[in-house]
Amino acid sequence: MTVRAKKAPVRVLIAKPGLDGHDRGAKVVARALRDAGMEVVYAGLRQTPEEIVRAAVEEDVDLIGLSILSGAHMALFPRVLALLKKEKAGNIPVFAGGIIPDEDARRLRKAGIRAIFGPGASLEEIVRTAQRLARPRA
Repeated sequence: MTVRAKKAPVRVLIAKPGLDGHDRGAKVVARALRDAGMEVVYAGLRQTPEEIVRAAVEEDVDLIGLSILSGAHMALFPRVLALLKKEKAGNIPVFAGGIIPDEDARRLRKAGIRAIFGPGASLEEIVRTAQRLARPRA
């Protein structure tokens, strides 16, 4: 009889960068990812890009999800991506959700945000995308 190693679940960090105090959507997404079998680290509200990257590295996550409603996405998201590269963690995919105008979404995708979800995105679509994006575990 052969014993197979159990595949480790995807680890995802969900964070709210900046001064945005609305976290209901992030918590709903975190719950959906957890219900789909992922390990979710919820960083909470008002995280700096530095805190987000530090948590991602320390928690050895496979994926980062950022949620924002404040309009500061063009300043905060590229900073997270730059810090990930600086910490040699640029291979961790980042997805985002919130209120992000189409033109900004295009620019953020070009900068390296792998997927962006706006109001009305289904939890099933977010979960499928997270499963597809998550970097493979060693």
